[in-house]
Amino acid sequence: QQSNVTSNGAITVAIITLEAFPGMWINAFIVCVLCIAWIKKKILNSNEKILLLLGCSRLWYLCIIWVYKFLSFIYPSYLYVHPILQLIVFFQAFFNHCNLWVSACLCVFYCIKIATFRNRFFIYLKVKIDRMVPWLLGGSGILALAVGIVAYDIADKPHCNNSNSTGRGNFGSANIKMDKHFFPSFFIAGFEYAASFMVVIFSAVFLLFSLWRHKRKMQTNSMKDLSMEAHIRAMKSILSFLVMYSINFVCLVLHMVYVTKKGNHMTFLIEVFQYTFPGLHSLILVFSNPKLEKALLKILP
Repeated sequence: QQSNVTSNGAITVAIITLEAFPGMWINAFIVCVLCIAWIKKKILNSNEKILLLLGCSRLWYLCIIWVYKFLSFIYPSYLYVHPILQLIVFFQAFFNHCNLWVSACLCVFYCIKIATFRNRFFIYLKVKIDRMVPWLLGGSGILALAVGIVAYDIADKPHCNNSNSTGRGNFGSANIKMDKHFFPSFFIAGFEYAASFMVVIFSAVFLLFSLWRHKRKMQTNSMKDLSMEAHIRAMKSILSFLVMYSINFVCLVLHMVYVTKKGNHMTFLIEVFQYTFPGLHSLILVFSNPKLEKALLKILP
């Protein structure tokens, strides 16, 4: 198949490439550093396990969306070959929601590990959190898989019903009405976004409250407090994620609205931020982790 790309299509692919490739690089860096540490130590701590899975999910998510955009604008006819479109939609939904839930798990881990509360249940969680991490990550994968399966099933229907569509870069939104088949996907995706968003909010609030209490207790102590530093470092990561996640959540809602109204230009502007999010937050995580920051500074000129 020969490509038949327009100038707008080429510009769009160039913008997506400039967004996706730096994000792929920083997440690949996280994965490589943690895998090397895993090989050397034969073990990873809970924080590193979460970061490793988060880096993998974001790396694959960015790869999938770049391939999808490249094909939809440069070689759109390939997306009509069953089941290429369905598989792309499945993996995009799976890795996107895996990214969101693992990010929420990271916030919960920081909150439980660092916050200081005397509640018995909280103390129990603090003791058991390392054993709970694999279960939390497994649950995140199951929830993401459920969304991916629903997305695959729904993508199969409009694909069959839109074989005559010629719009570039608009697969999955061409003839977007899709009747009753389209809304379960939005409902499930919206529910999971909202649920993971609430997890991040509660984690940030609890950690902020713990930091405030700890700071009040240590006001008369002039010695350097490592616990305070841990609180502040974790709060930077969680608050940065909370801000970006809030904007991302708003973008999701707007994306739903404008996709159903075929507002393609607005949809593209919304997607610009959504594709920036995985790389930008991972960069913040690197600079909030001493091991990753040290490794990054070594390879930078």
